[in-house]
Amino acid sequence: MFHDLDATLAALLQGELGLPDVAVSFAGPDDQFPPSTVNLPAVAFFLYDVRENTELRSTVWETEQRADGVTTRTRPPVRVDCSYLITAWPGEGAPDPARDEHKLLGAVLTVLLRHRRIPERYLKGELQGQEPPVPTRIVGEGQLQSMGEFWQAMGGKPKATLHYGVTLSVAVAEPVEVGPEVTEHVTNLSLRS
Repeated sequence: MFHDLDATLAALLQGELGLPDVAVSFAGPDDQFPPSTVNLPAVAFFLYDVRENTELRSTVWETEQRADGVTTRTRPPVRVDCSYLITAWPGEGAPDPARDEHKLLGAVLTVLLRHRRIPERYLKGELQGQEPPVPTRIVGEGQLQSMGEFWQAMGGKPKATLHYGVTLSVAVAEPVEVGPEVTEHVTNLSLRS
């Protein structure tokens, strides 16, 4: 599922960023970035937090009647929030790296703000046809408690970042047969004198 989300985000940026030759990476923004497989300039999406969205938790089971008359019930999917830390990395030898980094990060922000839900045309793998659709948001306060501690742990220099959230539906249960649907109810009344 996470690899499908990564592929989806890469497709969204590649489809709408409008800047040529910008690589999309999912490697951590540590002191070894970029990995040898990534050419600069690049945008790095670092998945740093995954947790259940309890506000969207549903207890209503989905019921479906098959053509053979058997009714199945399925527990609703679990909604999961995925939080990304996004950083921009200018090209090698850029005369003004901070300016190029901010320009690239601003362009990424514009693309992400354009869509409150990831458009269907960019969804990959398990995310295709997901109900409800895949909502997104720029996260006001990241799940990271201290950005200074984060950059220290990563061994890198602090950079401008975006916090981006995507909510997925995760099917966790198989349908359960509950028998044929009840379509008729007979009540017998008798009168006593």
